[in-house]
Amino acid sequence: MDVVLLMIVIFLAFFIVYKLYGTFIAKKIYKLRDENITPSKEFEDGIDYVPTKKEIIFGHHFTSIAGTGPIVGPAIAIIWGWVPALIWIVVGTLVMGAVHDFGSLVLSMRNQGKSISEITGKYISRRARTAFFGIVFIELLIVIAIFGLVMAVVFHMYPQSVFPVWFEIPLAIWMGYMVYKKKGNLFLYSIFAIVIMYITIGIGTMWAINMPAIGGIPATGVWTIILLIYAYIASILPVTTLLQPRDYINSHELFVAMGLLVLGVIASAFKGGFHIVAPAVNASPAGAPPVIPFLFITIACGAISGFHSLVSSGTSSKQVMKESDTQLVGYGSMVMEGVLASMVVIAVSAGIGLAYKTSGGTVVSGVQAWTAHYSSWAAAAGLGSKVAAFVIGSANMIHSLGIPQNFAIVIMGVFVVSFAGTTLDTATRIQRYIVSELFGKAPVFRNRYFATAIAVVTAGLLAFATGASGKGALKLWPLFGATNQTLAALALLLITVWLKQKGGMRYLIAGLPCIFMAIMTTWALIINQSNFISAHNPLLIIINIIILALNLWIIVEGLMAFAKGKKKVEVATE
Repeated sequence: MDVVLLMIVIFLAFFIVYKLYGTFIAKKIYKLRDENITPSKEFEDGIDYVPTKKEIIFGHHFTSIAGTGPIVGPAIAIIWGWVPALIWIVVGTLVMGAVHDFGSLVLSMRNQGKSISEITGKYISRRARTAFFGIVFIELLIVIAIFGLVMAVVFHMYPQSVFPVWFEIPLAIWMGYMVYKKKGNLFLYSIFAIVIMYITIGIGTMWAINMPAIGGIPATGVWTIILLIYAYIASILPVTTLLQPRDYINSHELFVAMGLLVLGVIASAFKGGFHIVAPAVNASPAGAPPVIPFLFITIACGAISGFHSLVSSGTSSKQVMKESDTQLVGYGSMVMEGVLASMVVIAVSAGIGLAYKTSGGTVVSGVQAWTAHYSSWAAAAGLGSKVAAFVIGSANMIHSLGIPQNFAIVIMGVFVVSFAGTTLDTATRIQRYIVSELFGKAPVFRNRYFATAIAVVTAGLLAFATGASGKGALKLWPLFGATNQTLAALALLLITVWLKQKGGMRYLIAGLPCIFMAIMTTWALIINQSNFISAHNPLLIIINIIILALNLWIIVEGLMAFAKGKKKVEVATE
């Protein structure tokens, strides 16, 4: 299929369904009302609860839910073929992921901005609440540790990205000061900030910063320590100091990068010889797990992801100014993530075919280029391999615009690291909320400095569990996909129970996706358990069986609550 036509069809599908289905959900299902007092106004404290313009909170929410998820997942799932990958991204985003994110956000806002775990105790049972907290804590523990490693790996792969990524922090603090303290024009300062950001990228192409080993700790370990310290500091600061302005800059960075990719596709097609080189369907690639259910586990962010419910009910619900903003923030951010994931598929299925340097130094193109990178599941499964496929494919397309290849590579490297950084400190802040809610009866756990320390220290212990490299989270990484999607199924279950208790058949909008995800994730957990047993891996066997048990426990409790259908009192009304 012509790549430009494919891109246009996908974009139109996302736009039309957002306008029609998203508006239908907002008005008929969730019945949004701006008269309702939002948590950001009711509990405004200038630190976590801050009423925020929808453009800014959209930037925070999108960059937090995205991270490297919509890049890594599609970049590996393409091995099963570009057709199943794109179908799942488009359909999953519009009828599952966006409903999940939107629902989690509205449900949290109507329950004082509490987390999805805490709300489970209200609508399902206190027992289910405890089980939900268990899954969420494991999920966030892996996320914090692994995203610190992701950034460390990308810094090592693309040392030219180090300077622009770290310079963004003082730039964001300055922008936040000028906008919030000096009441400066948000639009003008954001444009100025993004211009400075791209100037630093130019500087980065000439100034690669390679982290040396320090005190016997390799570069990845050093970066991991630095990043965890950064996550601690960023997560205790008021959201207006760093989180909001930095994420707003990152959202602009996304639009620039997406614009370059779109123009790159058009320019590449205009020059000729640009077409999809990946197979349409490849049901049995060498060494890969079965496409069903693992396609739905591998592509999480970009279709549906349980982590999004944590962001929706963690940071975003405490910042949305009025209920009508939730359609853009909840549904719209997920649609934008689907657009990004679709562009990733195009980059790794067509862009990579323009030029690819093999490990032997030979430059190949076309089908040969794709095959060189995706020769087997093992060859394409590494973290660096996933990121490299996207960066190379994207840089090739951007290069068609006349932009130097090295500059294009740094643009995409900074793009990947910036989003990973956003997810890192957002996940740390959410883990702080989780610790406070779970152990909040003891005053010390409500202290944000102490609770954040628990979040960072536990992630650090995991990161360095296997040595000084900081790669300990890779031990649990095989659990992440199924755990994350299990969380998505359970969040949909909670939304279904909530809507059922409000009467009518509205619950089907979340209930049908819930059934699908519950089947796929439970299926994947069972297959994983069999694989872990065959590999004689006691750590993964134990943790996976715990997750599977918690999953089934919450499902049973949820079905019981669904059958009862009792009405619960909400803070806000329809």
